[in-house]
Amino acid sequence: MTENYEVIVIGGGAAGLSAALVLGRARRRTLVVDAGEPRNAPAAHMQGYLSRDGMPPAEFLAIGREEIARYGVDLVEDRVVDVTEGFAVTLASGRTVHARRLVIATGLRDELPAVPGVAERFGRDVLHCPYCHGWEVRDRAFGVLATTPMSVHQALMVSQWSKDVTLFLHTVGEEQLSADDTRRLAAAGVKVVPGEVAELVVEEDRLSAVRLLDGSMHAREVVFTAPRAIPQTDLLERLGAEMQETPFGSYPVVDPTGLTTVPGVWAVGNVMGFAEQVVNAAAGGYRAGAFINGELLMTDLDATP
Repeated sequence: MTENYEVIVIGGGAAGLSAALVLGRARRRTLVVDAGEPRNAPAAHMQGYLSRDGMPPAEFLAIGREEIARYGVDLVEDRVVDVTEGFAVTLASGRTVHARRLVIATGLRDELPAVPGVAERFGRDVLHCPYCHGWEVRDRAFGVLATTPMSVHQALMVSQWSKDVTLFLHTVGEEQLSADDTRRLAAAGVKVVPGEVAELVVEEDRLSAVRLLDGSMHAREVVFTAPRAIPQTDLLERLGAEMQETPFGSYPVVDPTGLTTVPGVWAVGNVMGFAEQVVNAAAGGYRAGAFINGELLMTDLDATP
């Protein structure tokens, strides 16, 4: 038999749990399906979330799970393998559940540059977001591993947290830098080093240097790089949601509440935008949950004779 819910939330990160919290408090029968793959799992702490600054991400999610349980929200650790237009949701375990509305909060995954040492140190001394980690590594010797010409922007941004910044062009040719890039890098005091990076050197469990293919070594304590974002939009595309191309990947077209072009389907968190930090994702989930509750209420009232 198919179990019926008013709302199924696919994804149990900050966005999904926040939506579920609002819906649970609104007395909506809600299910959260969580595959247990949060984007910020490699990070020891999360920053910039008022009252939760410095909290380990796993602790944040555990508290969120406890909170939604207080309001009768069901949570299952499983993976959605199929969803139909009628919102029949099939789980990897073989269970089928049905919803009147869907919240897709499946996030994205980071595809890191294929440089030895990057994946191993990611979330420790290989970082991607200065707003997330800049304060903790302030005033150290920074390197920026360029993967596209947009990496210039990252190098300029991290110079706010350290005056010792080296941009390693890696796969970006010097000819790809614009005149404005060159001028701004000089103004920020960022050193530019051409040549492909061979590896990150680690000594005594700490990043110590960046080695180029030509054998040259550059002492660095922290490396910033921009992973390639892979939005987890398979379910949205299967439902026929309209997508739009951005410099950071293909994301669904949504209105201010997170409603996609598919009636009854909302997208919140990193699945709808690359730059959604935890605090933004939680806010987006709250907004969607509140709007869904009101929309269901009016739908039911209008259907009453």
